[in-house]
Amino acid sequence: MTTHPSSPTGPLQGVRVLDLTAVVLGPLATQTLADYGADVIKVEPPEGDMMRANGISQHPGMSSIFLAVNRNKRSIALDLKTPEGLAALQALIPTADVLVHNMRVAAIERLALGYAAVAALNPGIVYCAAVGFGQDGPHRDKPAFDDIIQAGCGLASLGAGGGDTPAYTASLIADKTTGLVVANAVMAALLHRSRGGPGQYVEVPMLETMAAFVLAEHMGGLTFRGSDVKAGYPRLLEGGRQPSRTADGWISMLPYTERHWAAFFMEVDRPDLAEKYAIRDRHERNAQVRALYAQLRALTPLRSTADWMALCERLDIPATPIYTLDELPEHPQLEAVGLFEDAEHPTEGPVRQLRPTTRFSATPTRVYRQAPTIGQHTAEVLHEAGLAPEAIAALGRTALR
Repeated sequence: MTTHPSSPTGPLQGVRVLDLTAVVLGPLATQTLADYGADVIKVEPPEGDMMRANGISQHPGMSSIFLAVNRNKRSIALDLKTPEGLAALQALIPTADVLVHNMRVAAIERLALGYAAVAALNPGIVYCAAVGFGQDGPHRDKPAFDDIIQAGCGLASLGAGGGDTPAYTASLIADKTTGLVVANAVMAALLHRSRGGPGQYVEVPMLETMAAFVLAEHMGGLTFRGSDVKAGYPRLLEGGRQPSRTADGWISMLPYTERHWAAFFMEVDRPDLAEKYAIRDRHERNAQVRALYAQLRALTPLRSTADWMALCERLDIPATPIYTLDELPEHPQLEAVGLFEDAEHPTEGPVRQLRPTTRFSATPTRVYRQAPTIGQHTAEVLHEAGLAPEAIAALGRTALR
């Protein structure tokens, strides 16, 4: 059982973040900051973040997804639509370095917590809005969810290898990618401020972030004005590389260089295939990539996964068995580096969690606080901000549960 101290040790120690986010995008971003040592105060409505109910739960309000993106945080429960709740948050704003939200801008403005109002209370604050669409565009007020952004940024149109049928990725890829960009943007703004710059408003829009993410390799003919070549990276869109069946399962094998292919064909007693696919000419090899990898998939069912892995290890060909989600804790690399940890959650009992993946030699990161229950730290945090006990009590029992 892994046990950790209750205080952070990461490089962002001393930074305080007011986290007004919910679901996955914002919480993943602020969890990254918390993992790096920031004091992240998660501000929830009395009923809690809606993601508390999504995923697998042993007890109401403490789902597997919530636990995965809200560790290392403190939770306060405030009804920001009431004068008392708003006043409590306003008392916290001068103590913070960062405020992050993923509401629509019009909604947070109605709460009197837009950038201008917050900066009036704390001019040095880094205020980050994670929005669906950039606020200079016509979609600025539209709702945005992961599926909508996958569809709008071109990702869904890629389908399964560029087929005609659009398909969503079976992961909240838009939320999580944008969340990582939010964390990077906040740290960049903090670095600027540490060098004598001012606090500032930071906007991270999902659609624009994901369009740039998708087009990094798929700009293609869009790159050059006047080109009649379409967008897209043909090597990916035309297929070729796919998981391969073996005699007893599945494998990902990636002979890539001329040397890889020549050695592979020799090992399977088919040196003739090296000539057939002209592997010595990279351009010719690329032109036949679909047929080349189809040939590989025709051969892999002849041997077991373990046999192919041994061959690839000997020839230094990139390869891995295909792992299911349930098999990941037994992945030899992940097991050796201790990615999965067993811990004791105060309300959920024994849990399996993932440690922070980034390693800092001087300021190590760790799970130092389990994901909180709703409003677990309300009294503690507001007392630190200097609110009188009677003012804290006035928020009501609902906000303090």
